[in-house]
Amino acid sequence: MPTFLASRHDERAPVTGAVAPHPLLARLRRHRSALFVVAVALLLVQMAVAMVSTAVEQTPTIDEPVYVGAATVYVQQHDLRYNPEHPPLGKLIIGTGLLFAHPHLDPGFRGDQTELGRHVLYESGNDPWRVMLWARLPVIVLTLLFGLVVLAFARELAGRTGALVALALYAFSPDVIAHGSLATLDVPAAGFLLTSVWLVWRARRRPLPYLPLSAAALGAAVATKMSTLPAIPVVLLLAMASVWHARRPEGGTAPPTVPDADGGTVQPTVPDADGGTAQPSGIRPNVRLLGQAAAWAAGMAVVVVAVVWAAYLAVDPRLRWSAPADLPAVHGLRAFLIGHLPLPAPYRDGMRVQFGFENATWQGFLFGHLYRGHLWYYLPAALLVKTPLGMAALWAAGSLALLTVRRLRPAAPYLLIPPALLLATAMTGSRDLGVRYALFMPVFLAVAAGCTVAAGREAWLRWAGTARVGSVTTGLVLFVAVSSLLTYPYYLPYANEAFGGPAKTYLRLHDSNVDWGQDLGRLADRLKERHPHQRVWLVYKGAGVPSAYGIEARDPRTVPAARVHGLLVVSDTAIDKADARLRSLLATSRRIDEVGHSMTLFRRP
Repeated sequence: MPTFLASRHDERAPVTGAVAPHPLLARLRRHRSALFVVAVALLLVQMAVAMVSTAVEQTPTIDEPVYVGAATVYVQQHDLRYNPEHPPLGKLIIGTGLLFAHPHLDPGFRGDQTELGRHVLYESGNDPWRVMLWARLPVIVLTLLFGLVVLAFARELAGRTGALVALALYAFSPDVIAHGSLATLDVPAAGFLLTSVWLVWRARRRPLPYLPLSAAALGAAVATKMSTLPAIPVVLLLAMASVWHARRPEGGTAPPTVPDADGGTVQPTVPDADGGTAQPSGIRPNVRLLGQAAAWAAGMAVVVVAVVWAAYLAVDPRLRWSAPADLPAVHGLRAFLIGHLPLPAPYRDGMRVQFGFENATWQGFLFGHLYRGHLWYYLPAALLVKTPLGMAALWAAGSLALLTVRRLRPAAPYLLIPPALLLATAMTGSRDLGVRYALFMPVFLAVAAGCTVAAGREAWLRWAGTARVGSVTTGLVLFVAVSSLLTYPYYLPYANEAFGGPAKTYLRLHDSNVDWGQDLGRLADRLKERHPHQRVWLVYKGAGVPSAYGIEARDPRTVPAARVHGLLVVSDTAIDKADARLRSLLATSRRIDEVGHSMTLFRRP
């Protein structure tokens, strides 16, 4: 049996003389295929309900209006000039939903991408709730489909039980639900990359048709977010390894040996063309096989590039492009890389914009400390706060199983190296703004965690027993599910129980980890229900327009502090980054309420 298939391990032959199982258990075993399908459906339905209900309630986050505005221009005007720092595929996916929303856009509009998003949502007669829901629905559907990839990948490695564990962790992941319900690019990029790696893994059986499909998925990831570019060489190397495994003779290509006179072994000799002798080594077949693997990798690279070009041509078949006047200058190795990539000019200019962001100095906030610059350990620390405790334990156990269980070990490079490389790359970035920069972690490691159930059959863990390992795994999955359900519908500010839960996240992290402008609509409802007809002062961190939701408020920082009385509403990120003036206002105010764990209401005397 191939090392990459483990689905049959759940089906053991009955032991002669064993006690007959309980009739109920016997009946469940007879219908386990149907039960498996039902369990998968329930997990995905739960996830769909969580994402759709969250999408319906949340107002636009900071990035979404930019993507929605750019997608509207893509669909209606076929123009690439907006949001060049991100490739177009993710926004084209968002645009498929906008085809049903029919947002109006003034053909003569002129402004930057932030003004474009505001214009589409709030200044063109469109219903922002309707436009945002239609923009989010394609990402929700894609997130659910990637759940099936998680399921299929884990089933090949660990059978049905492991597949259900992996899908449960994916479906209950607060970060995946939070960002999968938004019209953003993080989940699509991570999902396309996982799909590519899964197909490369399947190519260990036969390269066709999996490697061309894997290249297309990898191209889709690169055409969605530029942060996936470092994964290209890794996936191509994994593809070469898969071709090597698929094409090598059974048992390897090492040449045979024969005993020598001293009791050792030597390689036999055969006559050569000149009447002499030569050693028939495996070098020539290995070189030929290596050449085939390299040819497959080169072909995949061509497909990746072609998919990126196709994404741009889908927006504008004539590929009209003028570089922005304020395009950052790039030097050294980065300039060399940009200059030699066989990608469209707008993609390469977008890379210059991204490098310009990396050269800037940003503010960060971690565990109550506001700082300028970058902390290399920010992302691991943020993941520690934002990952459910049971999920983190299963990630670790699954990774250990991949490294120690012999039949799973071939899959370890496929599941562990890509997220490790991307995490290491993201840790060198200058923007400490949220775990969304590492969203590939819960996607990839959900599959790894599913391998935990396979470890109970190994000798090194046999003392614990398969049943005990299964019970612990089930308990941890239930812990994750309960933690996720209790945070509903406030997935974006989730923090695990060790850090006080979602109500305390703003004390540890900021920005898209907790407060991304998503609760303006909820604030409007709260003011209407509990604080009607009161003077409202608002410090809002987001891209929404408060008046569009019926909130009439002024910024307290624009008037003398002595004139600020009544209700003071402050976004939690603004609290984390408060200057001296705002800190003074907060120090003389009384906290009375909160909205969505992202905005705090104070009473000013």
